[in-house]
Amino acid sequence: MLSKVTSFTLLGLDGVPIEVETDIHAGIPSYEIVGLPDTSVKESKERVRSALKNSGKKFPTQKIIINLAPADIKKEGSYFDLAIAIGILKASGYISGDRNINYVFLGELALDGSLRAVNGILPLLISAKNRGYTQFIIPKANAKEASYIEGITVFVAENLNEVVRHLTENMLIPLKVERYEVTKNTNQYKFDMSFVKGQIVAKRAIEIAVSGGHNILLVGTPGAGKTMLARCLPTIMPDMTFEEALEVTKIHSIAGLLGESGIISLRPFRTPHHTASTVSICGGGAKIKPGEISLAHNGVLFLDEMPEYQRATLEALRQPLEDGIITVTRSNGTLSYPANFILCASMNPCPCGNYGSVDRECTCTPSSIHKYRAKISGPLLDRIDIQVEVDSVRYDDLISKEEVEDSQTVKDRVQRTREIQHKRFVKENIRANADIGPRELEKYCKLSSACEDILKQSFESLKLSARARSRIIKVARTIADLAEKEDIEERHLLEAISYRSYDNLRG
Repeated sequence: MLSKVTSFTLLGLDGVPIEVETDIHAGIPSYEIVGLPDTSVKESKERVRSALKNSGKKFPTQKIIINLAPADIKKEGSYFDLAIAIGILKASGYISGDRNINYVFLGELALDGSLRAVNGILPLLISAKNRGYTQFIIPKANAKEASYIEGITVFVAENLNEVVRHLTENMLIPLKVERYEVTKNTNQYKFDMSFVKGQIVAKRAIEIAVSGGHNILLVGTPGAGKTMLARCLPTIMPDMTFEEALEVTKIHSIAGLLGESGIISLRPFRTPHHTASTVSICGGGAKIKPGEISLAHNGVLFLDEMPEYQRATLEALRQPLEDGIITVTRSNGTLSYPANFILCASMNPCPCGNYGSVDRECTCTPSSIHKYRAKISGPLLDRIDIQVEVDSVRYDDLISKEEVEDSQTVKDRVQRTREIQHKRFVKENIRANADIGPRELEKYCKLSSACEDILKQSFESLKLSARARSRIIKVARTIADLAEKEDIEERHLLEAISYRSYDNLRG
């Protein structure tokens, strides 16, 4: 007897429907899975066999052929266990009729017949919904993740017997849809802007960076507070919308990093170690999983001591910083993941860290300083909009009782600035000022003749590139938005230029 059951598999962030065809007929007892399955899918044979027997179901002693169609797509993971088990039960006559024809089955089976969670349920359900599928049966362990999707009916089960009973008796209750609530409590973060003493210029720089979505480089001596400033970035970023939260959750779901809440509502802050490989940063591997830059999507990627990272790893950042996506190509395929993040990097001014310090003497030679700074290439520095020096903090600042702005106060200003940009770009596919393209630059960032003269002089004296010029204008646009000014003024442009210390950094 032949049966057909629907399941799904993931290709990047997109779900693809897979028809699980099961044929049971007379012949020498055998059990084969075809349709380009990987090792984890082939191993499902024994999981399904034991799950059926331990659930009190008779396993057919005939010739069983499972076909996962279409056969030209490689099948990976344990998504198909439940669908294969239901297909065998239907083909053997244990489940009669077409009651399961409209369901999509997803889940991994344990040997005792219980259902285990699978990674990537959220992108799978969203993709299936977009393709017209409306009814799903998934493991109960994935319930939280699935509860935020409207317009579909999701049933959750703890074991195979509950699924079989539902297909014959309709015993499962549809999952209740949860409402997404924006996380507004900045106290959930361990760091706060009020912890940062002094550093007026640096705090102003990161506020501008977050307000316009600009990348930022913090340069300063050890202990000056670069890491603390970086960790304050997500605390002043605007609250994530439901759409942004879904995007972030989909990526973390695929990576198996989703928490108990079922949805990620706080901006990601990823800080990989400088020994991390290019694959772990960019994504890839045998199954082309998302890397750190995708896990930082809609959040912050912090590279502490940037020159210590491998040169190839740093250069791989250039495409996602420009395009907001990362395309990973491996021998088994090519996938693209979103990677729209704020890059925050830090570095010392020299190998010993004391160059320019008023308190400590630098022991580095000019050649070693030049070699250290040259680890960051010009094209990569060009893509970092704001480069700011972080000075050592005076002791009087550390013990000062003067009230310092907290993250919520700064966040409110950032939110107002982002709202100005949202209204400006309501008809454009632009998230923030940092995403402005060449055409929009002429439209929304017009400069007066006085501003053009200033920019021309800086362009020639600092030997800036065309990319650096446009990024200066974008930062000036953000500074003007923070001041709630319609046009870019000379003071806005001068401040933006002051954050481009390209020549000083290159030595």
